[in-house]
Amino acid sequence: MTVLSIDDLTVRYVDDPDVPPAVYSVSFEVTSGERLGLVGESGSGKTTTALAIMRLIKPPARIVSGRIRLSGRDITGLGGSELRALRLSSMSYVPQGAMNSLNPVLTVGEQIADGMLDHDRTSRSRLPSIVDDALRAVGLGSEVARMFPHELSGGMKQRVCIAIGSLLNPDLLIADEPTSALDVITQMEVMSILGARQRATNSAMLLIGHDMGLMAQFVDRIAVMLRGEIVEIGPTREIINAPRHEHTHSLVSNAAALHHGLSATTAPDA
Repeated sequence: MTVLSIDDLTVRYVDDPDVPPAVYSVSFEVTSGERLGLVGESGSGKTTTALAIMRLIKPPARIVSGRIRLSGRDITGLGGSELRALRLSSMSYVPQGAMNSLNPVLTVGEQIADGMLDHDRTSRSRLPSIVDDALRAVGLGSEVARMFPHELSGGMKQRVCIAIGSLLNPDLLIADEPTSALDVITQMEVMSILGARQRATNSAMLLIGHDMGLMAQFVDRIAVMLRGEIVEIGPTREIINAPRHEHTHSLVSNAAALHHGLSATTAPDA
């Protein structure tokens, strides 16, 4: 089933026709259980695309054309309470830089519980066990619920963000460079946990990143962005073994992780 369908999406930050749009005529689909990697260098439009899907872009940025459909429903023109109801429950966003994404004055448990309460998914009496289950699902102990973000390592913070993002079993999970600023070992641990949560919920996943080697081990298909446009999209093995666009070829050639082998394109959580 097609969960996310993007048709001819264009996003601008300024109205000057001499300034190219940040995202130009982007189209792709992601199906239930599928992982699509959106790859490109900094400034290529990856995060802008993700935030446009979540309808989180801020003025002066705006969607000037295109359609965003979630499980067949056109959400391009939704606003206010309708979008709030969809976020976390039907589509969820794991942000880049978890250290800046969690509320510093609330405990981890309070932040996990907030999503459940906001969507009226449970009673307050059941919250402690739900929070414990959510933490356990990402490999964290129940004691973490009583901790504040500054008491956690970078990897632990990212796990908490994954726990929150997957809490309500969303149809679509967007992960924006979830391993940035983490060491290599922690990166693999986080990707393994992210993959396990995605499998458990059968969510469609859009993984944003710039590391083609990491993508090669994790996603089913890859879409390559350059200056706001998707220049190539296809199955991971085809993109890695026979890139057609010169920019894709450059990204593949520069991927240090590729020497580990491509016998499986879902390595971190296989």
